[in-house]
Amino acid sequence: MATQRRRAARVLLLDDQDRVLLFRGFDPAVPGVTWWVTPGGGLEPGEGRREAALRELAEETGIRDVALGPLVAHGTVAFSFRGERFEQDQCFFLARTSCTTVDSSGSGEEHALLLESRWWTVTELRDTTETVYPVGLVGLLARLLADGPPVVPVRL
Repeated sequence: MATQRRRAARVLLLDDQDRVLLFRGFDPAVPGVTWWVTPGGGLEPGEGRREAALRELAEETGIRDVALGPLVAHGTVAFSFRGERFEQDQCFFLARTSCTTVDSSGSGEEHALLLESRWWTVTELRDTTETVYPVGLVGLLARLLADGPPVVPVRL
């Protein structure tokens, strides 16, 4: 099975209470397994990373009133989904919003695999036994809230 390469833009969306928005998702090829992930997704042909981040965020959440900040992290992740293998180069933008109502009704079929959304505090993320991606998210969020965005994006 060949590995598909893709580029993605993801968003660390914080509300006025410094909570981050995550989605609980699943893979139909692996019944009973769920995980939490940041909003975001693959870049479309000719689309920039910031454009993709805002588009994906609007599609997945309905939230358009967003202050999209700097690129704060990047990394490469390998995973399988629906029986296909992927290697994804992804970047993470920090963003703020005062809107906490999530409306996923405008999202497409791929977003149907997102079961629910939840706003998480750093403490809740530290204490959870559930799987959260990207690995290292809680440490990154704690540093962002304490020190602000890094001068150079960190590798996750």
